[in-house]
Amino acid sequence: MTDTWLIVGLGNPGPEYSRNRHNVGQMVLDELAARVGGGFKAHRSRAQVLEGRFGIGGPRIVLAKPLCYMNVSGGPVAALARFYDVDPGHLIAVHDEIDIPFNTVKLKVGGGEGGHNGLRDMSKALATKDYLRVRVGVGRPPGRMDTADFVLRDFSTAEKKEVPFLLDAAADAVEALVREGLSAAQQKFHAIKAP
Repeated sequence: MTDTWLIVGLGNPGPEYSRNRHNVGQMVLDELAARVGGGFKAHRSRAQVLEGRFGIGGPRIVLAKPLCYMNVSGGPVAALARFYDVDPGHLIAVHDEIDIPFNTVKLKVGGGEGGHNGLRDMSKALATKDYLRVRVGVGRPPGRMDTADFVLRDFSTAEKKEVPFLLDAAADAVEALVREGLSAAQQKFHAIKAP
């Protein structure tokens, strides 16, 4: 196995989904791409990728955005993991999370998928749940709104003012995971609200 890190932003393809809560993982990858410098390019695994490093001499990273719908993300992610020879300990999924409040970032390894179909498909395709996760809080649906309807909507007007700070905090959490490991990154970011 290589020391390359594969960082996957989950979401749905196409402009109509690009600002949805469900696509916050891909928004975080756009922030990381701006930090690394460069643009995403098509990859044969049905994903867009950007290869680079966090800083001079930093570890090699591959940022990836699957070009398929969220609930079938597993195939492209597994193909990328094979192509880049990345084991689950160097795979980070960045995704929306309704079970934590909006504007909160949490990190974990393994565990359940909490009804998240993108994670469920990844776990199935990888034959393991033991990959790292950066969970970006989008909050719970109001009232009796269906969860799927909620996550497939854009952030509210009030939330949009905070989204840049949330994306920045989530990108910082990804960098800390790669540079410092899970426990150190959790101490820094776990349950800390974005500014």
